[in-house]
Amino acid sequence: MFGGIATAQFRTTFSLDAETARRLRSLALMWRVSQAEVVRRALAQAEATAKAGKPDPIALLHDLHAQGAGLDYKTAEAYLAMVREDRNLWRGE
Repeated sequence: MFGGIATAQFRTTFSLDAETARRLRSLALMWRVSQAEVVRRALAQAEATAKAGKPDPIALLHDLHAQGAGLDYKTAEAYLAMVREDRNLWRGE
């Protein structure tokens, strides 16, 4: 980079549909940067988001059980009975 501006080291060609090309031009104008800079920023954000990732719900559940957390059998059965009753009421049964 030179003075905070990326210098062209690789050239690439790709095709965009009309709407995507319009959005790219619009962002470049709004941010007052080149279209290439818009692509660089979008890639950086996409990569950061992908690396952050979402937690694995199964792993979280295993961790919760390993800590001894959770419902005891009686509380779980009472909750399920309440759900069944509410569902029946909702269905008009």
